[in-house]
Amino acid sequence: MNQYMHLFQGTAFSSKSPKEIQILEDYLFCINTDGMIEKIVAPEDANYQPLLDTYQGTNNFHRLAEGQYFLPGFVDLHVHAPQWAQSGTALDIPLYDWLNTYTFPLESKFSDLDFAKRVYDDVVSTLLANGTTTALYFATVHKEASLLLAEICANKGQRGLVGKVVMDDPEQNPENYRDADTPTALADTEEFIIAVQELAKSTKQGVYPVVTPRFIPSCTDEGLKGLGTLAAKYDTYVQSHCSESDWAHGYVQDRYDKNDAFALYDFGLLRDKSVMAHCNFLDDHDVDLFAQTGTAIAHCPISNTYFANSVIPVAPFHSKGVDIGLGSDLSGGFSPSLFDNIRQAVISSRMLEDGVNPSLPAKDRGVPGSRLTIHEAFYLATAGGGESLSLPIGRIQENYTWDVQIIDTKLPSAKLPIFNENEDLDDVFQKIMYLVRPENIREVWVQGDKVHSR
Repeated sequence: MNQYMHLFQGTAFSSKSPKEIQILEDYLFCINTDGMIEKIVAPEDANYQPLLDTYQGTNNFHRLAEGQYFLPGFVDLHVHAPQWAQSGTALDIPLYDWLNTYTFPLESKFSDLDFAKRVYDDVVSTLLANGTTTALYFATVHKEASLLLAEICANKGQRGLVGKVVMDDPEQNPENYRDADTPTALADTEEFIIAVQELAKSTKQGVYPVVTPRFIPSCTDEGLKGLGTLAAKYDTYVQSHCSESDWAHGYVQDRYDKNDAFALYDFGLLRDKSVMAHCNFLDDHDVDLFAQTGTAIAHCPISNTYFANSVIPVAPFHSKGVDIGLGSDLSGGFSPSLFDNIRQAVISSRMLEDGVNPSLPAKDRGVPGSRLTIHEAFYLATAGGGESLSLPIGRIQENYTWDVQIIDTKLPSAKLPIFNENEDLDDVFQKIMYLVRPENIREVWVQGDKVHSR
């Protein structure tokens, strides 16, 4: 019988499809030394009891207690790591004012590596404690601090995809927070890519460099073109903001006489490894281009309620073949929890479908076919994120990573209202999605290693 690094026993919830969850009741999960799920064994399988007999009583056997369940680790596709220091601040002012009054002054402080370490240590630990096992991070314009964030992800066991932000246009960025010039921005980005790729060689769960123009308004044409060239040269991920708000979307139309999607494409920044945040104002041609290039969308439902001036029509975009996952968008989104963003994704979709202006007739008030179920929102936070990054993550399935969170529904301080021990497991799943708080997350594992326990 194979010698597994870990054997887990318990009930797991995972996405079977975008609309349907799979419930694996009292299964065995066999984890190999690479941290991958090598075998999943159902109770009725012939080797179920022999495996139990072999592993029970050993240090690498883990059985869930009553009322505990496995969920896949969450995949957060859009996090501004430095902005953790201002989370919950000034969310009631317009995006342009918020960036210039609060965000850029804060991010400029990350030239101080001691300050950067304090914030980055805390945000990575906080996200892990909230069940986020993979995060796609914007750092700042500072090469050294951005590399520090990648090193912290590596050391704490989180799968981190990290971008040194490029803001090279002197006319569009504050004097005290921007790249020195375009050649410096591109040179720093290339050096950052090489350093993170070297770091990745000794990181079990993986760290990845990401080419990161902040958004078109902060970059020169030369800078955008150079970043597209670097992404192709090193085959890296790409991230940016795309058609987020009326202001940002209108700015790009005025500058190029085209939408963000086609402008980014012309610079080589829409590719199979691209993830664009927000995308609220994509039209049908933009969506077709995303599907054609393999570009994914990071849907940030909490942040969008504050800054995007709209609700993104997730369901129609997804139906056209575009990969979509969830993003917290710290700190445009105040919460580090994708549970909160799952809930808001459902709420916002219902508001889009039903409409919000009571002075209009019901038939004219909303956008039909927009609603998301809790199962679909869960998919976005897990399997959808994994598919967006083309990594074997986000599912509890053979040949996927053992990235899981262990949820305790019987915790005295945060007990879920489950009063029938034979309650339908799909109902239990829905209660978990709507009611879990961080303290219910008892353990978090990434690539077969425990990285958080409570």
